[in-house]
Amino acid sequence: MKKILLVLFGLSILLPAASAQEASAQEEGTDDFTRLVQNQDSLSVATVSAADADSAYIQGDYLTAIDLYQEVLRNEGVSATLCMNLGNSYFKLDEIAQAILWYERAYLLDPSDDDVKFNLELARTRTVDKVTPKNQLFIVVWFRNLVAALDINTWAALTLLFFFVAALMAGVFLLSRKVSLKKISFAFSLFFFVFSILSFIFASTQRSNIVNRDTAIIVSPSVTVKSTPSDSGTDLFIIHEGRKVDILDSSMKEWVEIRLEDGNTGWVLRKVMEII
Repeated sequence: MKKILLVLFGLSILLPAASAQEASAQEEGTDDFTRLVQNQDSLSVATVSAADADSAYIQGDYLTAIDLYQEVLRNEGVSATLCMNLGNSYFKLDEIAQAILWYERAYLLDPSDDDVKFNLELARTRTVDKVTPKNQLFIVVWFRNLVAALDINTWAALTLLFFFVAALMAGVFLLSRKVSLKKISFAFSLFFFVFSILSFIFASTQRSNIVNRDTAIIVSPSVTVKSTPSDSGTDLFIIHEGRKVDILDSSMKEWVEIRLEDGNTGWVLRKVMEII
């Protein structure tokens, strides 16, 4: 038992450092959206505030609100609230594809936000393509729901907290001379250790979703999906703006291979979509 507890002490030093990286997962990436996240800690003082953008939105000046929200994003960095408000502005202008894009980005940053989920589902009802989600294994749905229950920072904080308690209980086990107290402290130590591992996995999953984004939203009104990455390729099917697709191959300069929820695959021009 003592060897197990010593391992817990060692992991309590290593894993919290790793989980701290989860809290800063929004600081990595290469595209425009990720660079906004990456520069949150080194941005210049904002000349426009979110309150200015909110004011324009309340007054019904949605074009101005969009410009102001984008300026705030550049100056202050991204957040789920800003992305949702930007999506709301696009939604009011009936630009559904852009609204879905920014709702999806807000959901990526904070999947636990009920307002984001509601607005995203509402926007999807305004799209041409009506998608029926594929049936998934219960364990997959359960895992995804758990991951989305909290945001990445909360999962990272819980990882640290659970590890601290596990290490504390391990210390009690090692120092106590009472058999009953040793049994109780050992059990609690293992209990909190397991929960710290689970919260670490959930934080890591969210981090992976943010950093390795492999989904996109179609932003062109209508897109013909090709069998090969060429205009001369066979027409397979048509998808419309607002459709969410998985990216299978983005190695080419102009063409991207995509997959739909039903498993159908094909090639589209890169310019007709935006990565979430």
